[in-house]
Amino acid sequence: MGTRRGHLTPWTRTAWAALIVVAATTMTACGTAGATTDASTQTPSEAPTPTPTPLTPAEQLLADNAATPGVCAVSFTLDGATLDPQLQIQDRLYDHLPIPRADGRAFAGWYADAATAAAASADPATGAGNPATRVNGSDLVACTDQQVTLYGAWTTPDAVTAANARISILMYHQFTDKPEGESGWLRGNYSYIEDYRASMQYIKDSAFYLPTWDELSAFIDGVLYLPDHSAIVTDDDADPTWLTMASPINEQLQVMATSFDITGDGAVPQNRFILPRSHTNNMHTAGANGKGQMVNLTPEEIAADMTVSAEALRGIGVTAGATEIMAYPYGHYDDRSKQGLTMAGFEMARTIEQGYVSVGSDKLALPCVRINFGMGVAALKDLIG
Repeated sequence: MGTRRGHLTPWTRTAWAALIVVAATTMTACGTAGATTDASTQTPSEAPTPTPTPLTPAEQLLADNAATPGVCAVSFTLDGATLDPQLQIQDRLYDHLPIPRADGRAFAGWYADAATAAAASADPATGAGNPATRVNGSDLVACTDQQVTLYGAWTTPDAVTAANARISILMYHQFTDKPEGESGWLRGNYSYIEDYRASMQYIKDSAFYLPTWDELSAFIDGVLYLPDHSAIVTDDDADPTWLTMASPINEQLQVMATSFDITGDGAVPQNRFILPRSHTNNMHTAGANGKGQMVNLTPEEIAADMTVSAEALRGIGVTAGATEIMAYPYGHYDDRSKQGLTMAGFEMARTIEQGYVSVGSDKLALPCVRINFGMGVAALKDLIG
């Protein structure tokens, strides 16, 4: 019996259904295989770039000054204070280390390790007068891998007062290689060069603390501890004998000193251990009354000369120290001198009056210890201990 066109028998319907299932399964399998193949040929995505570790403040300081030869980042650790790192230069004197101030406290200096700083906090006399432990601007910068950390110590204002320190500012002028000295009315100004060498050796061997001028200012304010065993070496006028005979001794012995230069003359010692400071620009001459110009000119004229002098010092690399101290020519000064210095931004001035600096001293009339011809180590011991 035949099959009517357009109709399927049960068997035929079953067969077609089976064929459809097989075809669908095959297509699915092929599609899956194809997807797997496509995925296997895709390029893996790149790993995310890690976030760089931020630089420490000291590292950032070095990075910002990488082109400067000999840079060293100095970090500071001090209880109760957060201080930014400071850029210094290897094998040069530390330049104006921070002098922190805090109510009810007095700073007792920077030290190379935490233990020594702690001992100085307990008793500042244990470290304050020992150049081997207390670090300041009389020391050369020495760092490892361009970094160094200094540790600070605190004491009290009462401890500063109780120490009753008297700081000596030694005043030299000219030098001679003649044991018998020079002749003439300026004979007393000349120091025999071997006496000077022996005196600098004595200061070094006796472990005198050599304060910087900013330290002396803070000491006068009563906020920095200085030991009585302290001395500041100075020379007036930048005479050729100072430049060629005496100041090289300070380099050899590594004893810091200050050269009060007449900046208009252009004579400045080129020496790591000599701090150039002002002896005026062009006022080292006598005025109408036979005395120095600083007691003849007006405060405005004095300020103008001292401003030029400060700029001359900045021109040779003296930055923060350009206006911190000057020495009066001939030691002549009065109220107009002080007014002119204040107008020019100067903080301190040294006279030729004999005496010692103590807490509360007049910053614009600092006394000195004058060194005359014939005064060797024995005389120096009597004067400064």
